[in-house]
Amino acid sequence: MHDNAVFSHKVLPFFLLAPQLIITLVFFIWPAGQALYQSFLIEDAFGFSVEFVWFENFIYLLEDPEYWNSVRVTFVFSAMVALVGMILALLLAAMADRVVKGASAYKTLLIWPYAVAPVVAAVLWWLMFNPSMGVLPFWMGAFGYDWNHYVNSGEAMTVVVIASAWKQISYNFLFFLAGLQAIPRSLIEAAAIDGASPFKRFWQIVFPLLSPTAFFLLVVNIVYAFFETFGVIHATTLGGPGSSTKTLVYKVYEDGFVGLDLGGSAAQSVILMIIVITLTVVQFRYVEKKVQY
Repeated sequence: MHDNAVFSHKVLPFFLLAPQLIITLVFFIWPAGQALYQSFLIEDAFGFSVEFVWFENFIYLLEDPEYWNSVRVTFVFSAMVALVGMILALLLAAMADRVVKGASAYKTLLIWPYAVAPVVAAVLWWLMFNPSMGVLPFWMGAFGYDWNHYVNSGEAMTVVVIASAWKQISYNFLFFLAGLQAIPRSLIEAAAIDGASPFKRFWQIVFPLLSPTAFFLLVVNIVYAFFETFGVIHATTLGGPGSSTKTLVYKVYEDGFVGLDLGGSAAQSVILMIIVITLTVVQFRYVEKKVQY
């Protein structure tokens, strides 16, 4: 008997791995290599004039105050999306875990938003927050508050955070609910018999047992906020007002496809990739130590 899988044909494992290796090569390794190569170039929009400039694109970015503003906006935006999405999802999962009658319908309704494309979710929230015809500004106006996220940077950030976190809540909800249902009821019942309050039971028993799930979702939500929220920002604020909602991924698009600065845009892509890899390594290296498996 063998503990590990044994293949009689030595070529078979390579054939089994080939589809995933090809996908990784075509959709990650090759584009990343192209971006790294183009980050050392200055070229026109049509590729007729190309000059190898080494690290000049990176030096220019690091000396650009607007780029550092995008870095700050990205970190604030990502932290808010991750916190809002995870806290609300955990609250909904805790409530769903207690539902007995109609539990399937309740859980299904909470999962539905995940099927909505990010840009569609952004348009829905844009319509609700639209200063001219939105329902929410109309209600806020009744209380004397004039909402206009086109001119107010704080309100613009609020719109993109809500639109981004709303879609991610369903994804987080699924994992938190599965984690809650995996916790033995005997532990919670024993704590209740010992006189522990509901808050104390959650904080000292439930949450530590959910920490592996929370850690996984923290990594996923930060990566989501860095990369997959371009459609939300593009459909709601276009990075404005000013540059208050211009994240790094949106600046890559704006400089590369609108400004036609291909070398600078490629350099931004490389820096963005390094930032996300560094954040992930730091999370696994330091945050994971506090996770109780």
